[in-house]
Formats: sequence, structure tokens, C-alpha cells
Amino acid sequence: MQVLVHGGAGSEPDEPEPRRAVLERAAQDGATRSAPVDAVETAVRVLESEPRFNAGVGSAVQSDGEIRTDAGIMTDERAVGAACSMPGVEHAVSVARRVMEETPHGFVSGDHAVSLAEAFGVETGVDLWSDRTRERWGDLEDVPPADDSAAQLEWIRERYGRTDPGGRESDGADAESAATEPPTDRDHDTVGAVAFDGESLAAATSTGGRWLALAGRVGDVPQVGSGFYCCPSAAVSATGAGEDIARATLSRRVARHVERGRSADEAAELAVEEFAELTGSTAGVIAIDARGTLGSAYNSAAMQTARATRRP
Repeated sequence: MQVLVHGGAGSEPDEPEPRRAVLERAAQDGATRSAPVDAVETAVRVLESEPRFNAGVGSAVQSDGEIRTDAGIMTDERAVGAACSMPGVEHAVSVARRVMEETPHGFVSGDHAVSLAEAFGVETGVDLWSDRTRERWGDLEDVPPADDSAAQLEWIRERYGRTDPGGRESDGADAESAATEPPTDRDHDTVGAVAFDGESLAAATSTGGRWLALAGRVGDVPQVGSGFYCCPSAAVSATGAGEDIARATLSRRVARHVERGRSADEAAELAVEEFAELTGSTAGVIAIDARGTLGSAYNSAAMQTARATRRP
């Protein structure tokens, strides 16, 4: 089993080694599984439980003060499951898998996705706040009522997207406003995994969204072909500027280049180059192809990855 994981595209993290250690553990745990779909779910669950990443515990907070998680999973048989906008769900990737395997649908959202999680034994009602997100949220001023979408929209106009597309550096913020800026060091730290056992492929991506997005916002992660994609040729997971990744269907773009004869590494590099030309934004991808070639590429300052291989 080959497993490749990522912890999000952005600038250099403040404490790269602890994050890298978690990524390595996620890849190693995934590589112990016997099937690629088990491998990617296992790996992503490790990352969802680590507050250093923007998925599961420690996820970004939306404009109404709620944390909502999203995920998608897919196999090379094009079986697909996605779930989004789930408050209190740490392991969004497991809900996505239940959608794929237990329902006739490909995508379930909101409270109904939470109910589905409960029905199939995925834990709900989890406190997804970390010390970091509590502190940042507590520093914000003039927070509008949670039930006033118009006021929230006006409030976030000056705040959403104030971080650079790379995800961690403030975009011209002065010292006075820095205390109320979003937690830029975690804004794009979406997580994902791809796996190959010599015969089959799988991909999964999970996120807590983007800091101070309008309540109910859904980015690229649970959208098939955007935040994740898998087909007989390749498995892909993406991270970065969510709206632009969705517009460019970045993960599908990588897989298409593999289908046309490129290796996973060549396809990843080419797709990220095209993405930058199309959108002017930053992103990263990881991929593995049906020959077992691993690939990764990003146009931000950094994207931490880890890989593991276990022979049968």
C-alpha cells in the first residue's frame, strides 16, 4: 500500500516539525490498511483529530460563530461520497464514506448529513473548538447576530479573504488590526490523502472551510473534481483557494493529464501551472497514478506532505 498525504498549501508554518510528525503518522497508519479506501479514510481521520490542521478539531469558524466540516471520498470505480456543512462532526471523511457506501446519493449536506452520521455510528456533537480558534473568535469585535445573514455578509466583507491566498500571511494588516484578523496560520490547512495498493486507487479530502466565511459557505473540498477526484488512472486531493479550485476543477484537471499520458508528478505540476494562469491564486495537489507514481505540486510558499509504503 502506498499512501501520500498533505496538510494544506500555504506559507511556511511556524512549527513545521510537529505538523510533519502528524502527517507521517497519518501516512503510516493509512499504509497499514488492506484497501485504498480504508487507507485514505484512516489517514485523514488522524489529521482531522489534530488541531494543527484546518479539518475536524480546530477547524475554521464561520460568520455566525459555528464550525462546520466538509469532506469527500472517491474510488477508481468512480464511487463517490461527499458531506458538507456539518456542525459537531470531527470525522467528516467517515460521513462522506457512509454517503458513498450506504446511500444512493453522492452528496448530503447540513443537519441531514449529521443525522446520517448518527445513524451509522459516526460521532456527532463533538466540540471542534481549539484554544487557538476560541482566542481568535473572542478577539473579534462587533460580531453581528447569528440569525442576521445580511449583517453577517456586510461584516465579513472587510474580513473574509484578508489573508493571502497562500493561507498564512496577513495581507497588509497593520498591528492594530492584527488581533482581530483571522488565524492566518491555519486558514488553508485542508487535509487530504491518496492511496494505491497495486491494483486500486482512492482519494479523500477534508476541511473546516475558511475563517469568517459566510455561514453555510461550502468551498471546493466536497465537490467532486475540485477538492478530490479518483478514476482508473489517478487519485487526486487538492488544497488552497477554494472558490478558484472549484472554478478550475483542479483535481479533475490533474487526472485528465494522467489520462493523456503524463505521470502523476508531471500532471500535478502542469495542472497547478494552468490553475495559476487561470485564476491568479495559489493551490496545491497530491496525486498517485495507476503505475504507482506519486506526485505533488504547489505554487504557494509551502505544502507539507508525507508518504508511506507497506508491502503486503
